Amino acid sequence: MSLDQRADGLPRHLWWVLAGITLVWGFNWTAMKVAISEIAPFTFRTFCLAAGAGVLFAVLKATGQPLAIPRSQWRRLALIAFFTITCWNLLVVFGLRLIPSGRAAILAYTMPAWAIPLSVWFLGERMNRRKLLGLALGMGGIALLLVREFTSFTGAPLGALMVLGAACTWAIGTLLQKKFPVQAPVAPLTAWLMLVGGAPIYVGALLFDDFGALRDVSLWPALAVTYNVLFSFAWAHWAWIKLATSVSVTTFSLSMLMTPVVGVLSGMLFLGEHPGALEFSALALVLASLASVVIPARR
Repeated sequence: MSLDQRADGLPRHLWWVLAGITLVWGFNWTAMKVAISEIAPFTFRTFCLAAGAGVLFAVLKATGQPLAIPRSQWRRLALIAFFTITCWNLLVVFGLRLIPSGRAAILAYTMPAWAIPLSVWFLGERMNRRKLLGLALGMGGIALLLVREFTSFTGAPLGALMVLGAACTWAIGTLLQKKFPVQAPVAPLTAWLMLVGGAPIYVGALLFDDFGALRDVSLWPALAVTYNVLFSFAWAHWAWIKLATSVSVTTFSLSMLMTPVVGVLSGMLFLGEHPGALEFSALALVLASLASVVIPARR
């Protein structure tokens, strides 16, 4: 099997990475909603990014792994960090304040609808029937979930537009990682991306937020922040870059489509909502889409 063919599927040794990131990021939409109920957005993201990067740096230092990034790679790193860290995190967290977590997860993971056509044009990736089928199934599942969200829309277009904007910046950042890859190991690259991409957010927290309000934060928002730091940022961001740099943009994008389903179900579980035929139909379509890139094609 050629290298191009292998790149069209998800290698078996990365299945556990995909399963982990799907669960961690899926449940994180509920965790974020809980956290920002008592913590200002800039402050919340400052904790996530700075502490998440700190955890990664500490692990790298303790295990004797290199921390440095070659000087020639810093411009690429800063550009990727701006789209995938700065823009994504700000747009998501401010949009999430205005719309429910399930709706936000669905809108954020329209990313493949932006990334896959752009990858064909910008990267020259080849489309085939398998990829087109996976895209159609996945977007069909997302569309089913959007039916309820838009028919029950309660007047928060700005929040929806912010999260859709986050999906676009994530798509652009993913394309940049493939077009201009940073020549560095995944773990230190992840830590530096979070630290550098978080710089404008740290400044925003200093300028706009009252850190004294943190004294009044209750247990569950504090636990949600801890979950974000240790799992959603320190580990899942490493997993995300590992996947994004190992497979084609199409494969990576379709592999992420299970995450909003977990996000919707976690919102139902923790917020007392009940899944119906619409949610289960969407789940079936997304699982079929995921199978199109996870299950290897026959020669």
